[in-house]
Amino acid sequence: MVEADDSGSDRRRLIGLIAGGVAALLIIVLLVVGLAASGGRTAIDDALVSGQRPPAPDITLPVLVSGPGLPPAGQRVSLSSLKGTPVVLNLWASWCGPCRDEAPIFETAWERYRGKGALVLGLDLQDLSGNALAFLRENGITYPSLRDGTDASKRDLEATGVPETYIIDKRGRIALHITGQVTELRQITVPLDQVLAEK
Repeated sequence: MVEADDSGSDRRRLIGLIAGGVAALLIIVLLVVGLAASGGRTAIDDALVSGQRPPAPDITLPVLVSGPGLPPAGQRVSLSSLKGTPVVLNLWASWCGPCRDEAPIFETAWERYRGKGALVLGLDLQDLSGNALAFLRENGITYPSLRDGTDASKRDLEATGVPETYIIDKRGRIALHITGQVTELRQITVPLDQVLAEK
């Protein structure tokens, strides 16, 4: 009589479980790599890539620092009320290092375009008002800013974090979305000049 080899059966079962685990892990890795390769694109990005300009979400937020065409600080303003004016909307936070690095670029853009009918508008996210105002003072920022202490506007804009920048045309449509830090002024000036030239 031959005894059954339980250790061989257990070994095959273990090998099968390991192979299944490796296959599942490989699928997860491929999904993560695929998402990373897509650059985390959103519906807004997909529309822009296909040559369309999606409407900017009609977010309404309190003014942190006022400027031309905006109500006083503390009052609320909606993006839709700014139609007719090209808007460079920059999402930032006082705790964000890259936001601090890019702030002088937006200040230069504001100085250059404020008399040409464009609005550079900051949008402070997930921040305390005092910290946000200190950030603006410390960095010599004079362009106006809105404030959202939550994630609501970030979600509406399909933003993945800060910093992110949107150029909104005169008709209230998103013409450009930049994920991450702006490192050169021309990243703003070239598309903004095109939007300003449009009828």
